[in-house]
Amino acid sequence: MASVTDRLAELGVELPAVVPPVAAYVPAVRTGNLVYTSGQLPAVAGALPATGKVGAEVDPDDAKGYARTCALNALAAIDALVGIDNVTKVVKVVGFVASDPAFTGHPGVINGASEFLLEVFGAAGKHARSAVGVAALPLDAPVEVELIVEVA
Repeated sequence: MASVTDRLAELGVELPAVVPPVAAYVPAVRTGNLVYTSGQLPAVAGALPATGKVGAEVDPDDAKGYARTCALNALAAIDALVGIDNVTKVVKVVGFVASDPAFTGHPGVINGASEFLLEVFGAAGKHARSAVGVAALPLDAPVEVELIVEVA
């Protein structure tokens, strides 16, 4: 089986620089054989591509893409801590969607992260998941994703 690094290259994906924390936390922490990431926003080159509520200011299809970016940022945090090729299993994805009160498509938005992880890790990317609607997220981001992965 190809390494995760090789698979990312096949997909034409480069891991970005780790997004620096905006408060008193670290991007990822390891305990035993698990790595937990902090919630990752869809920052690209240090900026959010959109702000606001999904279903109001942000289109759900765009938000799905932002969830993918959040997952990519989480992989960058994991890579910086333990090396991405040491990931053996994606255990859990937790996704938060800042949404208009009438919006109920949170699972579809967080599929952006889940589907990306399946593309990257194959069967090892199958995971448990929560997709939660919230009133607001840091910096008015539309989406936030955190990961728990198992490592060698």
